Amino acid sequence: MDGNGRWAKRKGLPRAVGHQRGVEAVRKLVRSVGDMGIDCLTLYAFSSENWKRPEEEVDDLMNLMRKFIKSDLPEFVANNVRLKIIGDWQGLAPDIVAMLEDALEQTAGGTHTLAVALNYGAQQEIASAAAKAAASGEVTEESIAAHLYTADLPPLDLLIRTSGEVRLSNFLLWQAAYAEMAFVDTLWPDFAPEHLQQALDDFAQRERRYGGR
Repeated sequence: MDGNGRWAKRKGLPRAVGHQRGVEAVRKLVRSVGDMGIDCLTLYAFSSENWKRPEEEVDDLMNLMRKFIKSDLPEFVANNVRLKIIGDWQGLAPDIVAMLEDALEQTAGGTHTLAVALNYGAQQEIASAAAKAAASGEVTEESIAAHLYTADLPPLDLLIRTSGEVRLSNFLLWQAAYAEMAFVDTLWPDFAPEHLQQALDDFAQRERRYGGR
């Protein structure tokens, strides 16, 4: 979900406003995925590298996270959405960790999954999974995959990056091995359900061969 800062800059607004509009885009998207037949949607919300940003911006992002959990949790429960957090989220502020633990418990029975990557970095994820696989006595593709944050999620089919950037930025590197990619120019605050539907329509036209003919 890239482009909040650039969206704000183009409109002469503080970066914090861009992040607020980004949260609104998340709400609209989450409300629409059930009708699109999506069983699992994963959103890259805060990377392990985002701590390098100015302290004020990081504080704004953390406060937005607090507000989002408080305001939207009842809607998740009402709409049968299971919240899944991937990343080292236990390293966040204690009050946020407590809020997330409560949210995970309240939504555990949901049949549609919203996975949110918080304090996440794919290289660290792979290294950790490989170390756990080695400790178990067997390092194979299967044993590493079994120790990834996403071990209980379906395979990644489509990875979308907004804002015109054409790189993965340390997101789901292992899982993306045979995923289809979509790089769109739309800045995240302007990314609407119709943009997702277009990406799904394009995805449906692709032939996936997984290395075969």
